Amino acid sequence: MIDFHTHTIFSDGELLPSELVRRAEEKGYRFIALTDHVDRSNFDFVIPRLLRCVAELNTVTSVRVLVGAEITHVPPRLIAPLVRDIRAIGAQLVVAHGETLVEPVSKGTNRAAIEAGVDILAHPGLIEPDEVKLAAEKGVYLEISSRKGHSLANGHVARLARLYGAKLLINTDSHSPSDLITLEFARKVGIAAGLSEEEVESVFEDAFNLAIRLIGKTNFREEFADV
Repeated sequence: MIDFHTHTIFSDGELLPSELVRRAEEKGYRFIALTDHVDRSNFDFVIPRLLRCVAELNTVTSVRVLVGAEITHVPPRLIAPLVRDIRAIGAQLVVAHGETLVEPVSKGTNRAAIEAGVDILAHPGLIEPDEVKLAAEKGVYLEISSRKGHSLANGHVARLARLYGAKLLINTDSHSPSDLITLEFARKVGIAAGLSEEEVESVFEDAFNLAIRLIGKTNFREEFADV
């Protein structure tokens, strides 16, 4: 299992980073990204602390842990400079909190995040076709979510991603231990979103390739060949 969207006590998650990673390890995870909610007020507090913790965890766990951030409810015009600053401080990936159906996310967030070049647009809700096309052009991954509520638009996202060639990821948006899933359950989430079995396997392969790229080392490919 590869999961690029999780939360710890550094935002609204229930678990310390170490506990989240241990529980993911027990679930059979091979890669997990810690992507706590941030805006201008806290990104330079959260990310350095996660980086320090993860540097130690990656020496002793079977799960490869990445440090990211989820830009959350930031006004669209302020997203691009925050993306740049988050990358500059050392985050390995940037997730944007998309226009989910179950929260009052500002209209225009999806487009602003894609234009800013985030790595992943999380739960983008009823994303517009031209935004999906732009995501495909810019290499921004769109999320299929296993989280209650955010998953309501999975079918819409999957259909447009297929139409315009945008890449998908299946993430959990975990906030509590019960949110973590197995690889087999992730497969069911993808199929429930309307993807074929072959498309789901392609999503898994894309997730693996993204993880390798974010880590920046190709020698992990054989070590994690069973993801």
